[in-house]
Amino acid sequence: MRPTEKLKNLLLNELMPDLEAAIDEIFAMVEKEKMISLADREELEEMQAMHAECREILIEIESGEMEDEEAAELLSELVEIKSE
Repeated sequence: MRPTEKLKNLLLNELMPDLEAAIDEIFAMVEKEKMISLADREELEEMQAMHAECREILIEIESGEMEDEEAAELLSELVEIKSE
């Protein structure tokens, strides 16, 4: 399997669903408490930015703009971050 395919699978099957679940949790907490702390707001913004970056990476992969070498580097970084 090519690095771009592995990266796409990681994004679609693990990272993005994890981010979406965490974002949903914050929104549920805000809905329940009717407010959000500064720390939670910053965490939410960070997760939303990461989710947007994942979408941009997927667009690059789908359009063929991403080279296998770049995908392999990103994949390695993301696997390392995820394992921490």
